[in-house]
Amino acid sequence: MNYTLLPFRFAPFDAARYLLTNDVGEYLFLGNDDFLRFVGGDLDPHSELFYDLESKQMATTSNTEDVVGMLATKFRTKKSILRNFTELHMVVPTLRCNSSCVYCQVARKNMDDHSADMTKATAKNVVKTIFMSPSPCIKIEFQGGDPSTNFDLVKYIIEEAEWVNLRKRRELEFVICTNITLLDEKMVGYLKRHKCFISTSLDGPEDLHDKNRPLQRTTHNHAIFEEKLQMIRRVWGDEECVSALMTTSRYSLGRFKEIIDEYRRLGFHNIFLRSLNPYGFAQQYKERIAYPIDDFIANYKEGLDYIIELNKQGERFVENYAALLLKRMLTPFATGFVDLQSPAGVGIAGAIYDYDGNVYVADEGRMMARFKNYYFQLGNVNTDDYQSIFNGEKLHDIISKSCTECLPACSDCVFQPYCGADPVRNMSTQGDVVGFRPESEMCKKTKAIIRYLFELIDRNDPEINRIFWSWINT
Repeated sequence: MNYTLLPFRFAPFDAARYLLTNDVGEYLFLGNDDFLRFVGGDLDPHSELFYDLESKQMATTSNTEDVVGMLATKFRTKKSILRNFTELHMVVPTLRCNSSCVYCQVARKNMDDHSADMTKATAKNVVKTIFMSPSPCIKIEFQGGDPSTNFDLVKYIIEEAEWVNLRKRRELEFVICTNITLLDEKMVGYLKRHKCFISTSLDGPEDLHDKNRPLQRTTHNHAIFEEKLQMIRRVWGDEECVSALMTTSRYSLGRFKEIIDEYRRLGFHNIFLRSLNPYGFAQQYKERIAYPIDDFIANYKEGLDYIIELNKQGERFVENYAALLLKRMLTPFATGFVDLQSPAGVGIAGAIYDYDGNVYVADEGRMMARFKNYYFQLGNVNTDDYQSIFNGEKLHDIISKSCTECLPACSDCVFQPYCGADPVRNMSTQGDVVGFRPESEMCKKTKAIIRYLFELIDRNDPEINRIFWSWINT
């Protein structure tokens, strides 16, 4: 053999070609005959095809040690998200909520039930624990329930964090996740002054949104939502102060174009086409609101195609999940999206502090605790110190079992460099943190979407390429 093979993964992409990828996300398509010649050592090392393989560090005629050094640099860049440790800190001021979402993942409390409100003493310990993180960037995200139902505590945490940060000097961000129906001008003015951005939920047109997300005292959520959205943007003076997420229920299938158009009508310029998560009511009532994952994949592809056509017509509109995957596929850079990390981002990229001070590796771990599964609880800010919570055996064990580079069926998967581990979902749906990929809906969905993105890239359509790079460069 006139060249040295370097580590790569491969799989048939279609009847005529193989897809090759390596640990740093470089990829190349090879025809069947070229692939066999390559792995058999019979490819001409002076051919254009070999030069492509060599430029992507899949083979070399040079000093292997030098090429491995280059791969190591790229690999460190891909894993740079690990450098800062926990950046995202989700805080639950209360479980009270005025919504009755059909897929609610939390055991929410009624508006007059204050039994699950966080105390100021616990809030102070939460902020203290958050600033023990070595990360130079701290994002505090208020979850619920709906945190607007305990807005005084939200204000307390914001001001306590700002006070602590006078000494800590971190890059500090705030986000409040709310259905926005209880916000008023005074509350929005406060959020604006403290640069606390708003993340909300919009599931589509009025009938669909109201079916998925009815309020406890009225089914007309959408009308109130639209009124509050206009008020927020008027007070804030910037459309970008509010972002929205959608969740796909069975009622959403076949309506992705309508959902996208509703986002456009309401002034949003992006959407995250998100499937149902298997927690809480979504799991309990899955016969009523769930669906085969193949149905979601088909709807996702149709939605993505429609969004691409909008961009071709000159309207900038981004599908956020595709943008995250494309950044992993087409650039050497990391993404902060917790669900697409290896090792998994649970605990080490994000963590959540419940109303009682319990700390979980992820919001989904908190949701599982509502149904008496406490596997993902790391400790409590009122009784445990930072080291025992974030450097204890529990988190070490979870992370050691969530590196896709060495997980069964992930380690040799051609899409592994672009994917991530989800130990919480594995535990919820399959009973252990490692999981069984052939029966994993998350695995099936992610692989199908990555494959479809590769199909679109492989068309070498200048317009599609321009659109994809515009999404990445945002």
